[in-house]
Amino acid sequence: MTDAQAAFAKPSPKQMADAIRVLAMDGVEKAKSGHPGMPMGMADVATVLYSKFLKFDASRPDWADRDRFILSAGHGSMLIYALLHLTGYKEATKEQLENFRQWGSRTAGHPEYGHLAGVETTTGPLGQGLATSVGFALAERHLAARFGKDLVDHRTWVVAGDGCLMEGVSQEAIALAGRLKLNKLCVLWDDNEITIDGKVSLSDATDQLARFKASGWAVKAIDGHDHKQIQKALAWATKQSKPTLIACKTKIGKGAATMEGSHKTHGAALGATEIAATRTALHWPFAPFEMPEGIQKAWAKVGKQGAKTRKAWEARLLNHAQRDDFTRAMAGDLPTGAFEALDAKLKQLVADKPALATRQSSGEALETVFNAIPEMIGGSADLTGSNNTFVKDTQILDAPDYAGRYLNYGIREFGMAAAMNGLALHGGVIPYGGTFMAFADYSRPAIRLGALMGVRAIHVLTHDSIGLGEDGPTHQPVEHLAALRAIPNLMVFRPADTVEALECWQVALQHKKTPSGMCLSRQKTPAVRLTDAGENLSRKGAYELKAANGVAKVTLFGTGTEVALALKAAETLEAEGVPTRVVSVPCFELFEQQPKAYQDAVIGRGTVRVAVEAAIKQGWERFIGEDGGFVGMTGFGASAPAEVLYREFGITAEAVVEAAKARL
Repeated sequence: MTDAQAAFAKPSPKQMADAIRVLAMDGVEKAKSGHPGMPMGMADVATVLYSKFLKFDASRPDWADRDRFILSAGHGSMLIYALLHLTGYKEATKEQLENFRQWGSRTAGHPEYGHLAGVETTTGPLGQGLATSVGFALAERHLAARFGKDLVDHRTWVVAGDGCLMEGVSQEAIALAGRLKLNKLCVLWDDNEITIDGKVSLSDATDQLARFKASGWAVKAIDGHDHKQIQKALAWATKQSKPTLIACKTKIGKGAATMEGSHKTHGAALGATEIAATRTALHWPFAPFEMPEGIQKAWAKVGKQGAKTRKAWEARLLNHAQRDDFTRAMAGDLPTGAFEALDAKLKQLVADKPALATRQSSGEALETVFNAIPEMIGGSADLTGSNNTFVKDTQILDAPDYAGRYLNYGIREFGMAAAMNGLALHGGVIPYGGTFMAFADYSRPAIRLGALMGVRAIHVLTHDSIGLGEDGPTHQPVEHLAALRAIPNLMVFRPADTVEALECWQVALQHKKTPSGMCLSRQKTPAVRLTDAGENLSRKGAYELKAANGVAKVTLFGTGTEVALALKAAETLEAEGVPTRVVSVPCFELFEQQPKAYQDAVIGRGTVRVAVEAAIKQGWERFIGEDGGFVGMTGFGASAPAEVLYREFGITAEAVVEAAKARL
């Protein structure tokens, strides 16, 4: 053994932390891109957390009762990549660290869920990791109430930076967590007083400890480089009856030879000269990405120390009365017979032909499936009665027992959507939450992140057009359908009646890796599905609702409440001798997944094509072509009753007829 190796034969906690530091600076230097400062600053905290407190087994990243570690300050991704590599996660190889931020690597610029085992959620947009962690902690509490502590008893640990705490969503998140007393949630704040531009004091003077305390958290401030203080604080956190914030006073770029504490280490490589000097200062005479044998063994031991606990848990699961239900729920599979009641309800609806607002239709869908799928957890951003998201007699999910299945999120749309992502990512629950569709602007960043990660979270977005009426243009969505449809891997549903609403809910619940937006009306609309199709037609995204009487000359497209207008316009055109077919388009995204032959048949190429939707035209070219007719909105709405608005803005059956005639 060389003298250099011997110096690390029995590494100190500081030397173990230094291993994180050198990997962080080496990875960023090789990529010529990244953020070395935060990983270097939080290396001591991470070392104590992983070696003394975090419940995990590197050989089983999917162990259901593991602690969740969330790097909210996702720009410091080399922190988690170094930890996963050192503790022995199979996918986190030396080669992956060497290919940090490169094409095809698992080590993306910011941690991405699904790319690398051990990354629990995609982070990078600051504040969202912290907000998502509330969902993780909620899921743990709820599942512990359902299945017992024998199967569910773990913690959620979050590393957050100053940027995470400045983002507005952080207040939504911490207020909700404090109200719900999520005592198994601990935020480790990298209190280094640095942002990209320089000192935090340039832009902020908030007393964060006071803010968290006022929101119902237990708080403590420590030296983030003193391992004994860190250990005592983490032990303290595990004994609190509230969520905890530990302010870890750190120096960004800790260990850097001349740049320690400088904002210049935040978002750029240190450079060859500084790295060489840092290696000397740390007494680290090894090549880039090379670890001394003693360090490797010490960290590998950390990665294995949870194996005994994991095996004991597996033994408990094997003999647990609820084993099958737990395993199924965590796998995201629906119960056998989940849609038996829904299938029967669909037949009844075809016979009854109810005229309902589609928000009411959505409520009917929930009433039908909620009890059959115990994983479903609902909620609303303080609009429960308007969103129709509450199922009668449902217990509220709240402290102290958390067994309920309905959440009062408060007026926190962004926080709600982020928490829903966390609930879905944790596993064992299927979250849905409601707000007005216009306020999807508030929750959009979390909806987008959910689509990027591929989680099953269902966003109930009611009051979906000018049809909400008197509340006026601030509440009337116009561009929102187009904006939501622009998000990849998001299913945007706009059902035309109760039958379609039930069908859309069924599809949303069956898709494990795709979030959904349910766009629903305030105003009533007549039933349009008048015969039993024998299949879920909404699953195809678009389908012929009414065939032409003869060879079609016109194809009319509609969604939601405007499908009824298309049908009325078709009646007029048929009466005038113009064979007209009507296509309902409940989901653009599902239609794009159909075979080309089916798409061509539904679109009706060679016919005059007109679409009607109480929204802007953007996106409809896919159906109507560049020269097709469109009846909808070109600006904002106004305050008036719904029927007046539709007339004044020209969204009428007569306007659809005229648009078709003009192109015949």
